[in-house]
Amino acid sequence: MDKIRVASAGPGRPRVRPERVVADKGYSARSFRACLRRRGIKATIPECVDQLAGRRRRRERPCGFDRTVYRRRNVVERCLHRLKQWRGIATRYDKQPDRYLAAITLASTLIWLQT
Repeated sequence: MDKIRVASAGPGRPRVRPERVVADKGYSARSFRACLRRRGIKATIPECVDQLAGRRRRRERPCGFDRTVYRRRNVVERCLHRLKQWRGIATRYDKQPDRYLAAITLASTLIWLQT
């Protein structure tokens, strides 16, 4: 979590605090949420069934979960799925970051031109 960087639109150093993190149930641990809360980042993460039952048993307040924001995560997941259809990107043949980024840019452009 401490390595999160958000690119800035202009000159200057990148921000280290995004406005919101949208994640799946794999990241719903209390420690992960506490880390986000300490940094002032809003979290949109659904709770696991066992965590939901434990929270109710301890009579804790429910975590904030915005369904409309979480549904937009589907767009990113579909984009990643389309990119992973390119074998060079899925297996990461290019080990150098600049060449891998170029491959992703090329694949993204071709996918965009197909739609």
